[in-house]
Amino acid sequence: MKIVVIGGGAAGASFAARMRRLNDAAEITILEKTEETSIASCGLPYYIGDVINERGNMQVASPALFKNLFNIEIKLNTTAIKIDSKNKVVISANGEEFPYDKLVLASGAKPFIPEIKGMENLPTFVVKHLADADKIKSFIASNNPQNAVVIGGGFIGVEVAENICHLGIKTSLVEMSSQVLPPLDEDMVCQIHSEMKENGINLHLSDSLVEINSEGAVLNSGKKIKADMIILAIGVRPETEIAKNAGIKLTDRGSIITNQYMQTNFPDIYACGDNVAVTDFVSGSLAMIALAGPANRQGRLIADHIAENSPYPYTGTQGSGIVKVFSLTAAFTGNNEKQLQRNGIKYEKMMIIANSHAGYYPDASALSLKVLYDKKGKILGAQAIGHDGIDKRIDVIATIMRLGGSVADLRDAELCYAPPYSGAKDPINLIGMAIENARQGLVKPYFGTDFDNMLVLDVRPKAMYDKEHINGAINIPAAQIRQRLVELPKDKTIMIHCVKGYTSYVVARILSQNGFKNILSYAGGWTQYKNLSKK
Repeated sequence: MKIVVIGGGAAGASFAARMRRLNDAAEITILEKTEETSIASCGLPYYIGDVINERGNMQVASPALFKNLFNIEIKLNTTAIKIDSKNKVVISANGEEFPYDKLVLASGAKPFIPEIKGMENLPTFVVKHLADADKIKSFIASNNPQNAVVIGGGFIGVEVAENICHLGIKTSLVEMSSQVLPPLDEDMVCQIHSEMKENGINLHLSDSLVEINSEGAVLNSGKKIKADMIILAIGVRPETEIAKNAGIKLTDRGSIITNQYMQTNFPDIYACGDNVAVTDFVSGSLAMIALAGPANRQGRLIADHIAENSPYPYTGTQGSGIVKVFSLTAAFTGNNEKQLQRNGIKYEKMMIIANSHAGYYPDASALSLKVLYDKKGKILGAQAIGHDGIDKRIDVIATIMRLGGSVADLRDAELCYAPPYSGAKDPINLIGMAIENARQGLVKPYFGTDFDNMLVLDVRPKAMYDKEHINGAINIPAAQIRQRLVELPKDKTIMIHCVKGYTSYVVARILSQNGFKNILSYAGGWTQYKNLSKK
């Protein structure tokens, strides 16, 4: 069997290695248009910032390893330009022909580079390949730039901005939308904005680059940012021109359409990685979700299907991701509010502020955890931000989602507990219990910053209230609430807040059982209000 793979990145390399382990006789050839295979692309920002200071560590597996251990031929600097599906041949730019019985398209995605006036006026870079990172590092070492502008606020843009900043370069980030990190909701990402600003990143949101001159970047708003270098991290587009020309079906956005076994409309041609359209695990719609984990799993799946080794279907991509932003970590899985609204999916939400581990054990820190769910209790998405334990919380929720669990399973999840690692009630359990309270009608959470026509009841200690409080709020400390119920009107909506959200829930229950009808409890309390007020 002759197998040709176009692309030596995560998906292609994962497929080839698995295929060899299942079939030692197959003739496997990888066509890679660059000089790189199995590069740790997600580590490029940290290589630029010298966090990863050994270039060799950026290559997961060398061509020599593929040849010597796996007997896989890698053709570097070989660009596939045509697929002859009738004769089952791939033709390269130099005219070489590669016949196949099975073809795997793992060409990935390419950086989107819009036409920008004056790009020749300043050194302008992208971050996709190791060679790109080498160019950036070389420029910094040789020219000692003082100012850099990063265009784009996705994963790569945020990570590159942080790492450039760590090098002592004054860094600005420009993002066309109103926020960085699109998978996060605005009520969560505000913490990321604050963290970036506090660490010296100049954020320019709801703005875009329109021109580059010798002095720096000119934005659509008219702002001018001094720069010695520009890094474009605007996003990627699927690299599928060769597939299109071969008659392979694509989405309107250019991603390859496959069935559940990653086969295209030509059964002997498969596709995997950033160039394919995946089924969104939550909405069921087709989406382009460029993540290394799914790409690797898709490659393995194709190998099992070709080898007829208990083949199994690809069951969709959740979009689970995580990103470090200075001292904060943000993680997410499933859909956010914007995605749910766009797909017409009705949802409820809950947000809590909890400790990363037992509060009485040293160095506990606050984390924000948000869960989106429907009326039947199906989990639609989750997001978390904090300093510690963020990955494990979202990983737990992602696993429960994947296994078809519900919000009740958050409440019931039996998780590891010892004071250095969690509380007896983990934040996962706490948000499950909070959702249960809301679904049972025991409390109505409130998430906004508009308090018109409400009485804001601050139940924190008086000292906290005196230091700062919401305009117009009255203060009745929680311990005094039963004795002072007569001070509260029963004909008005009362929005209660405490420090993090638990005490306001307790007070809400007291009021609800003493004749008060319109009671709201602020989700996340004063802590979340302060987060929101910074955005």
